[in-house]
Amino acid sequence: MARGNGKSEMEPILDAEHELPASDDLSEPGASAEAPAQSSALDAEVQKLKAERDTLLDRLARLQAEFENARKRAAREQQEFREFAVADAVKALLPVLDSFDRALQVAHGTQSDLRSGIELIHKQLHDALQKLGVRPVAARGEQFDPHVHEAVEMVDTTEADDHEILEELQRGYKLKERLLRPAMVKVARNSRH
Repeated sequence: MARGNGKSEMEPILDAEHELPASDDLSEPGASAEAPAQSSALDAEVQKLKAERDTLLDRLARLQAEFENARKRAAREQQEFREFAVADAVKALLPVLDSFDRALQVAHGTQSDLRSGIELIHKQLHDALQKLGVRPVAARGEQFDPHVHEAVEMVDTTEADDHEILEELQRGYKLKERLLRPAMVKVARNSRH
């Protein structure tokens, strides 16, 4: 079908009602060069924000770890404080226990009722201290250990091994694994070993 104006059939027909409007970016001269510049500026801003986010997340993780360490340290210090508070209370009771020990040593051959009463109080006091975690330090017949024993006297003898404890003069005590007071002892010195 030929048109009367002399144009070829292959020429496109313009439909003004359905035609898309021209792009604003392309309508201005030089607009095609600005689009990549805006895109690279946006990419740079996104990268900057991502780096800032990563820095803040790292800082948050470090602060959380520091807080957790501080919480654990405070709990440990609180537990140590409790143990030291108990240690001071136990130290105050030790002279009473010493008096009972001496009374039991002297009371041999006296009234049996008095002795049984003192033995009962002695046992109750030992039980109370044991519930708190207080244990006596082993001494008589043991090898001298400077960490838990205090040597008051060295005795020359051939009837005991060298550095064996011959006599306990004052009992030593531990609170759990902490030494409250060393045992005061007499230690054998045997030159044949």
